[in-house]
Amino acid sequence: QLQLVESGGGLVQPGGSLRLSCAASGFTLDYYAIGWFRQAPGKEREGVSCISSSSGSTNYADSVKGRFTISRDNAKNTVYLQMNSLKPEDTAVYYCAAEEVLFRLCVLSLYEYDYWGQGTQVTVSS
Repeated sequence: QLQLVESGGGLVQPGGSLRLSCAASGFTLDYYAIGWFRQAPGKEREGVSCISSSSGSTNYADSVKGRFTISRDNAKNTVYLQMNSLKPEDTAVYYCAAEEVLFRLCVLSLYEYDYWGQGTQVTVSS
């Protein structure tokens, strides 16, 4: 059974940091692009960052460039999202998703992704 499980969310003050993890089970991440998405109350789900399967190339939404860093550890079958300088507008449920694809740069379109985790809440507030 293919499964993605996010962890690492929580409550943090503005300017603080969190590291989210996305652990895969039932399949190996080597052949999958992984994306992080978020959805705030009353808003549509949006792409935050993604990392390609073969090249490891990354992509970021403009709103998080320079603050968030995505990385993958294929040995641990896990992808991470390091979030620094957090802002209240970063508050949302964060989801990771997997797309089975090789030799193409990852994209931040949620419609490309086949498997989704259940999400983890990130709240940035003083």
